[in-house]
Amino acid sequence: MTTLRHYDHDGRVRFITFSCHERLPILTNNVFREIVARSIDDARARYGFKLLAYVIMPEHVHVVIWPRTESKVGTVVGWMKQEAARGIAKLLREVRSPLLDRLEVTRDRVKKLALWQRRCFDHNCRDAASMWEKVEYCHKNPVKRGLVRDPSRWLFSSFNWYQGVLNVPLRIDAVLA
Repeated sequence: MTTLRHYDHDGRVRFITFSCHERLPILTNNVFREIVARSIDDARARYGFKLLAYVIMPEHVHVVIWPRTESKVGTVVGWMKQEAARGIAKLLREVRSPLLDRLEVTRDRVKKLALWQRRCFDHNCRDAASMWEKVEYCHKNPVKRGLVRDPSRWLFSSFNWYQGVLNVPLRIDAVLA
């Protein structure tokens, strides 16, 4: 197995993607998306990163964060995923969703529910232009995928915040030039 290299502790903005187990479209309703948004916000409070952009898609999540220098991004993302999984799994169990069978895995000889793929993808933004490119990527993702024609119609994205709308699932942190 190839070990992915993470470059922590360098003070750079990070573009992070984490995907649902087997890329299943689990995040197809606003209740599940709100749980993910809350887990991102709780992680921000816990780990002190700045949230610069995000989009919650049906089978994956993108965030652009500026972590504290002492933070390990893997720990931050792991906490986000764990908190979201806990809330979504609880709801799936309450309604006895048939999706539960598809999410059951055996890891280290223990049966578990796997809402997320084990790893995440992260990219260090080398400069402001790279950061804004990733912010724009987040905002265009639902349009590119054909989910909406206008990015303002995808509610679980930071696009509307950047348009001056304050009633959004997640507020974005100010970026100093």
